[in-house]
Amino acid sequence: MSYPIEKKLVIAVSSSALFDLSESNSIFVEQGPKAYKQFQQDNLEKVLGKGVAFPFIKRFLNINNRFAQQEPVEVVLLSRNSAATGKRVFRSIQAYGLNITRAAFVEGKSPFEYVPAFNASLFLSANEKDVQNAIDAGFPAGVVLPGESVNDEGSEELRIAFDFDGVIADDESEAVFKKGDLPIFQKHEVDNSHIPHKPGPLADLFKKLSFLQKLEDEEVEKNRDYKRVLRTAIVTARNAPSHERVITTLESWGVSANETFFLGGMAKERILSRLKPHMFFDDQRSHLESGAGDIPMVHIPFGVANTLK
Repeated sequence: MSYPIEKKLVIAVSSSALFDLSESNSIFVEQGPKAYKQFQQDNLEKVLGKGVAFPFIKRFLNINNRFAQQEPVEVVLLSRNSAATGKRVFRSIQAYGLNITRAAFVEGKSPFEYVPAFNASLFLSANEKDVQNAIDAGFPAGVVLPGESVNDEGSEELRIAFDFDGVIADDESEAVFKKGDLPIFQKHEVDNSHIPHKPGPLADLFKKLSFLQKLEDEEVEKNRDYKRVLRTAIVTARNAPSHERVITTLESWGVSANETFFLGGMAKERILSRLKPHMFFDDQRSHLESGAGDIPMVHIPFGVANTLK
């Protein structure tokens, strides 16, 4: 029996993040909703191209193949489409063989309010307003930035990278840094190195991913040849001595990352270009850059990094 949705790691995704809807959106903007509806009907059998989040979502769903009895993860579609115009989206989902069965079609409204109804630990959308509404309501959400849909073939490994402050943890330390300077920030973190941070917007996602990694630990104990499917990383601008509070926080939650990088302000792209995550989450847009343009980036518009200039 599969897990009830209350016990699953659920990601909600919009059709704009999952598929390339640039042509459809142009019709909507230039000609209006009636023409948009007709366009989708006329192209009902034409499979939509892959969006930036597609490889991430495909590999995420593949986790269920490793744990077929529990099926511990699920993806839910949250869409501004009506059910009628959403027919093409679901036909494309089926054409790609994605096991997505639950959806909310809200016909032009922002679907963010249904994030907790589906027990989602993350809402991914290309619509910045929808994501900001979700964050303002206290829901976990991120804006999938424009970019390439990277090749999702090859190994099944899913690599997910996170910034720490304002993403996994709250923005307390960022607020200190914004108001002062680096020495003040370092002193604050050293003085509070024994005090865990409060959770940030993606803390629940990170914790549940850690639980999945523990399931993989059990598989490794049974079979030393087992190849892990999930790999997580923290890529933060912090360095020593402020690194210790990161470790304190993760230990207090009983979680960890496979890889942790304390960069001391070094450009994150230097690490990301090697790690090649299928998704990187950061609360500062200035850190969401890739020279090759082939790293899927998600902006978390949370906290002081997005309110103070």
